Amino acid sequence: MKRSIATILFFFTLLSTSMAQTNINFEVSFKEPQAHYADIAMQISGIKKDYIDVKMPVWSPGSYLVREYAKNVERFKAVSSTGEAVPVEKISKNTWRIHSKNQQQVTINYSVYGFEVSVRTNYIDDSHAFLQPTATFMHVDGELAQPVTVKINPAAAWSKISTGLKEIGTNTFQAENFDIFYDSPIEVGNQDVWNFNAAGVNHEFAMVGPGNYNKERLSKDITKIVELQTELFGVNPNDRYVFITHNYQSGGGGLEHLNSTVLGASRNAYNTPLGYNNFLALVSHEYFHLWNVKRLRPEALGPFDYDNENYTEGLWIMEGFTGYYDNQIVRRAGFTTPNEYLNLLAGDFNAVYNRPGYEIQTVAESSFDAWIKQYRPDENSANTSISYYNKGSMLAAALDVKIIAATAGKKRLDDVLKAAYQEFYVKQQRGFKESEFKALAEKVTGVSLTEIFQAAHSHGELDYNTYFNKVGYTLYDSNRGSDDLSLGATLSKDDGRIYVKSIERNGAAWEAGLSAKDELIAINGVRLDMQDKELDYILKTAKEGDKLSVLVARDGLLKDISLDLKTTYKKAYKIVQNENITNEQRKLGNIWLSIK
Repeated sequence: MKRSIATILFFFTLLSTSMAQTNINFEVSFKEPQAHYADIAMQISGIKKDYIDVKMPVWSPGSYLVREYAKNVERFKAVSSTGEAVPVEKISKNTWRIHSKNQQQVTINYSVYGFEVSVRTNYIDDSHAFLQPTATFMHVDGELAQPVTVKINPAAAWSKISTGLKEIGTNTFQAENFDIFYDSPIEVGNQDVWNFNAAGVNHEFAMVGPGNYNKERLSKDITKIVELQTELFGVNPNDRYVFITHNYQSGGGGLEHLNSTVLGASRNAYNTPLGYNNFLALVSHEYFHLWNVKRLRPEALGPFDYDNENYTEGLWIMEGFTGYYDNQIVRRAGFTTPNEYLNLLAGDFNAVYNRPGYEIQTVAESSFDAWIKQYRPDENSANTSISYYNKGSMLAAALDVKIIAATAGKKRLDDVLKAAYQEFYVKQQRGFKESEFKALAEKVTGVSLTEIFQAAHSHGELDYNTYFNKVGYTLYDSNRGSDDLSLGATLSKDDGRIYVKSIERNGAAWEAGLSAKDELIAINGVRLDMQDKELDYILKTAKEGDKLSVLVARDGLLKDISLDLKTTYKKAYKIVQNENITNEQRKLGNIWLSIK
């Protein structure tokens, strides 16, 4: 068929555009893994400019702290397709300018040092390499939407690669854009890998390091968690999911990703009831993030700005609700008893109310200031701040039991999250405003939830028993009325000396003028011992208001401080079933704590 000149020009334009498409490919090698290095080659083609800026992220989504990953980059250089050196200029802490002079292709080479044990940083040694992509790979400024491939060349003794990335060739993987690429951690080594199916999704488990785990038991129990969570949201968004677990002598923590997670665990805790259930709760927490934060999210949490902080007041919903549901799902799966679950929930109240900062910082402020406070605690943090994990979990519990009670058990917080996922992620494909989330929650349940959402922004406290009593339970402080005495200070010991670690706001030490880092030497002329016998005797035999003469060394100078003893501020909350429970309360309480 004869084509017009215009048609020919149209197809020529399409071909030219296709040929000029940007291609970004990485290759990772490990020439010196024993020295904790990965070597990165980044090939860029199709960008014909006078210069190209490449940038390394300064933080990882899900971990709200600027971590300055570029500090671990060294030996950065660029060459042309013919191997000639291309001038490079560093123009900011995480930006390198490549003076490409309109060349069709440039290859950048650099090394990354990684030797920090965490779920959000690189760790490389002679046994394996864990690569957090935001801490390893760079992107071309303004080109985050470009597809990317990465080829991994394992060290000679390594045989396996575990990642959520799509494999397109031998040890070669692809992501359709850098947001997906940066959200896909990579484990390279000799990890113990097995697979199981849950909720119609293939799950890969990659265990790094030895441990007393049982693969069959883990697969069976995690399947229950996966299927309960999938039932809650109505759909599982993945066709494949990867668990990467690092076993340590003493470990913990996790970080969620789009179709994978990285977990830290204690290698010998899998066969203890507490250790095993704690691991299941960690799995439950990170898997719940598949929906709540990775897809259902506040407006600020995507698309991401990898150069700067991404502020939101909504982490109390994202992390707090997830913190509530991690143990809830473990309870629904039948792995904990009602009392064990209630003790875990009471732990959130103890964590918040044993920090004087709960009167200073709201949970919305805690969310917004995560970048400067949550991951940078100091000796005064307990006096000025709270965790959006714990306080958010408390508010989620209040919402759940209020909805259950107000709807006679026909609705609960599950229904809100399922509807929000469908509305904001599936239908509108965007993040939500808190006011929109609240409005949808009230529409779905028919229940006014204003006072609980307002509490997230208030320094006042809810009467939680207003909610718990309706389902037959009471929250109470078992330490209330205690006459136990306290210095109002946390102590630490080092090299045979006793130091003040932190001071409680408005406690005895606070009012007396003791300070963190003071060395505590003697009280009332009696030298303190490392077994705390003298201090325990003083606190047991004294009474409130007694004056103590406290000898400390501050910056090498002796100082005698007069301290008036006070009763302890420590709280010990418990949640128990009411003695005179009605049939209706029992029914609602059973719905709240039921096994499914």
